Amino acid sequence: MSLSARRVTLPTITPIVLQKRVIKVYSEDETSRALEVPSDITARDVCQLLILKNHYIDDHSWTLFEHLPHIGLERTMEDHELVIEVLSNWGMEEENKLYFRKNYAKYEFFKNPMYFFPEHMVSFATETNGEISPTQILQMFLSSSTYPEIHGFLHAKEQGKKSWKKIYFLLRRSGLYFSTKGTSKEPRHLQFFSEFGNSDIYVSLAGKKKHGAPTNYGFCFKPNKAGGPRDLKMLCAEEEQSRTCWVTAIRLLKYGMQLYQNYMHPYQGRSGCGSQSVSPMRSISENSLVAMDFSGQKSRVIENPTEALSVAVEEGLAWRKKGCLRLATHGSPTASSQSSATNMAIHRSQPWFHHKISRDEAQRLIIQQGLVDGVFLVRDSQSNPKTFVLSMSHGQKIKHFQIIPVEDDGDLFHTLDDGHTRFTDLIQLVEFYQLNKGVLPCKLKHYCARIAL
Repeated sequence: MSLSARRVTLPTITPIVLQKRVIKVYSEDETSRALEVPSDITARDVCQLLILKNHYIDDHSWTLFEHLPHIGLERTMEDHELVIEVLSNWGMEEENKLYFRKNYAKYEFFKNPMYFFPEHMVSFATETNGEISPTQILQMFLSSSTYPEIHGFLHAKEQGKKSWKKIYFLLRRSGLYFSTKGTSKEPRHLQFFSEFGNSDIYVSLAGKKKHGAPTNYGFCFKPNKAGGPRDLKMLCAEEEQSRTCWVTAIRLLKYGMQLYQNYMHPYQGRSGCGSQSVSPMRSISENSLVAMDFSGQKSRVIENPTEALSVAVEEGLAWRKKGCLRLATHGSPTASSQSSATNMAIHRSQPWFHHKISRDEAQRLIIQQGLVDGVFLVRDSQSNPKTFVLSMSHGQKIKHFQIIPVEDDGDLFHTLDDGHTRFTDLIQLVEFYQLNKGVLPCKLKHYCARIAL
C-alpha cells in the first residue's frame, strides 16, 4: 500500500481594515473637539473617549446627543448606536451637531418606573388579574409577547398645514395609532399614524416658535434617512410628564432588551473602546467613603450617622476658615473685610454655580440634563441682585427657591428657610442640602454644569 502526499491550498484570510473618520463633538459652552474614530464606533465609545481624554469621572450619565438646529429637534443617541451611521443620514447643507453632556434621566425609568408611567396613561391589551406595578409594566415592555398600551390625547400637526388638531392616540408594539371617533379603541376606528422601526423619536426644542405648537412639550417621529420637514410627524403633549411617558415607551418598544443591556453593561461597545481595551474608570458612589475618627491612639470608623455629620461639618468649617484666613491675610492689613468678601465670592468657582443666567435658561439646562429628582444649579437672582436662587428638579417639575442673605451682629449668612438654618457661604449651603432634605422636596443629588472640551 503506497501513500501519496497531497498539497492542500489554504484560503488566504484578508484582514478587515476599518475606515477611520473625523467627527466633531460639541460641549455646552460650544467648545468642540475633533476625534478620529473607526467606522463602527458606538455613541458610548465616543463618550468613553471624551471621558478619558478630559479626565472626567464616569458615572454612566455621559451621553451623546444628536442636535438638528434647522428644525429645532434633539434626541438622546442610544449607547449602542453607530455614530457614523447616524452622521451618514445628515444632509450636506444641514448644520447638525453632536453634543456631549450629562443626561441623568437616560436610564432613570429602570430605577424609578413609577415616575414615568402614570396610571391614567397605561392600559393592557390582555386582561390582567389584580393591580400591575410599574416594575411589571417595565417587564412587559421588555418582553416580546406582551406590552402595555400607552394612551391619551395629543396635539398632532396636520400634514402640509400649519394647524394642530387634538386627537386620542394609542401606542402599541406595531406602532402609534389615533382614533377617528373620540376615545374609541375599536379596530375600525383606529388609524395608523407612525411606526418606529425606521424612525427616530426627537424632542422639540422650540415647538411654539418653529412649528406653531400649542405647548412647549413637543416631540416627533423623523425617518432615519434624510428628509425634509414635510416628512416629520409632529406631536405635542399637554405637560412634561405626558411627553416623557410617550417618549420613554417608544424607546422601550423600539429597542427592548438592548436598552436594558446598555443600562446593565455600560462599557460594552462594538469598536475597541469597550471594557476590554480601557481600564475601568474610578467612580464615586454614596457608599464608597466612610467617616473616620483619628483623634485617639487608634483610628476608628464612625458608624453613628449623626456623629459622622457633625464631624464632617466641623472639618468643613475648619478647612474653610483656614482657606479664607490664608486668602485674606496674604499681604493685606484688612483681613476681616477681605475674609467676608472671600466667603461671598468663593462659590463662583463651583461647577454648580451659574453666574447671571435667567430663569428660563436655568430650566433649559436642567431639562437638558434630565428631570431626575435632585438635579440642581445655583444662580444669581435677576429680580433681587443681593440674593441667589436654587433651581432644582423634583417630580419631573422644576422648582425655584430663593436664597436670602441674613445679617447677624455684623456677619452675613445665607438661608433658605427664613434664617432658621444659616450658612456662611453657598458652598456650605449646598453641601448641607446634599446630605439633608431640610425644607427642600428632596436632597440635592446631581449638579447641573456646563463642561468644556
